[in-house]
Amino acid sequence: MPRVFLSQLGCPKNLIDGERMLGALVDAGYEVVRDPYEADVLLVNTCGFILPAKEESIEAILEAGEVKKRTKAKLVVVGCLSQRYRRELEAELPEVDLILGLEEEREIAACLDRLLGRMPSGFSWDGRYRLTPRHTAYLKLADGCDNRCTYCTIPLIRGPLRSVPLEDVLKEAGRLADDGVRELILVAQDTANYGRDIYGEPRLIEVLEALQKIEGLKWVRVLYAHPAHVSEELVRAFRELPKVLPYLDLPVQHISDRVLKRMGRRVSGGRIRKLVEMFRKDPDFCLRTTVLVGFPGETEEDFRELLEFIDDAEFDRLGVFPYFPEEGTPAASFPGQVPEEVRRGRAERVMEVQQEVSLRRNRRWVGRKLEVLVEGDGVGRSFRDAPEVDGVVYFEGKAKVGDFVEVQITKADPYDLYGVVLKI
Repeated sequence: MPRVFLSQLGCPKNLIDGERMLGALVDAGYEVVRDPYEADVLLVNTCGFILPAKEESIEAILEAGEVKKRTKAKLVVVGCLSQRYRRELEAELPEVDLILGLEEEREIAACLDRLLGRMPSGFSWDGRYRLTPRHTAYLKLADGCDNRCTYCTIPLIRGPLRSVPLEDVLKEAGRLADDGVRELILVAQDTANYGRDIYGEPRLIEVLEALQKIEGLKWVRVLYAHPAHVSEELVRAFRELPKVLPYLDLPVQHISDRVLKRMGRRVSGGRIRKLVEMFRKDPDFCLRTTVLVGFPGETEEDFRELLEFIDDAEFDRLGVFPYFPEEGTPAASFPGQVPEEVRRGRAERVMEVQQEVSLRRNRRWVGRKLEVLVEGDGVGRSFRDAPEVDGVVYFEGKAKVGDFVEVQITKADPYDLYGVVLKI
């Protein structure tokens, strides 16, 4: 039985692709191992979104190449970086035995069989070898994106919006629930635009309503909702559907109308402010966002407007990226490119403001109770905490991984909460 080791990089959407590839390989008779030195195949699932992600992916390939020298394993590269830079990788990384684009990933088992000189074996693309804890899973609603923001490479890598039919989404959700998943996290390049390509209009609300009926699911979390496609009806669904967490990842990117227009975001600063106001009718609603600073033409006045908005809007969670000019995107050739040191300095200033905001939001929970999904010994996540990207709740008291417990919050810092388990 050939053994495969996966080096997984990138976002949750790419993680699902990695899980599907491993599922197909297990179905075809491969064994997944955790030690790269035990593997016959070293599989690197790359990210190619922005420069730091590309650099991290190259480093992972080079590390796998060092393992290959000692073990004689085959080195296979997949994912977004291989989709966009296949020729460059083939030319510059001769240690790589096979490079597959995104569309070829469905044939991963057949490709590895050929590479290893193995008899072809049957396999299915429907299964997943999950890399997340048993109680949590991601579900991809769609691939690709039609938004065409001027700085973004996703349409160049992933192509246009391609939604998964609703019935297939619900079938997969049911399978995951049957497998013990309690928290289901919906992802896509733009979850709020799910279904427009198939049904002529967004259908995220229908997904959320249908998930209410699936037994076993307790939490439904939504990531990556472009504010241009978040409607009043969707806001209402977050308030009224009991399994849908009062949490939304709403990547605003900026608040200046001038910058938003140059970014191609197709939403105004006024509309963004209105959305925040609507969600904040529930003062405990958790809003996560990302902002992009140093975009071409961004003035100090634009940036100050963003800082003031961040302080006023009080996002519970916020990530900031300094702009990187990505080849092939319109913004890379825009006039008014901001010097790198200014971009990085602005990102640091954003995080200084956000730390204060986050601490204010976290302190609101001191003295209150939160339901926490236990992740490990003395640590878990509340409705406010998506895996990997948000904070956690540290607690005193015994609790079983995968269980939900009530925690009395006693302390807060800018990122995490601390408390004591009240009951199991």
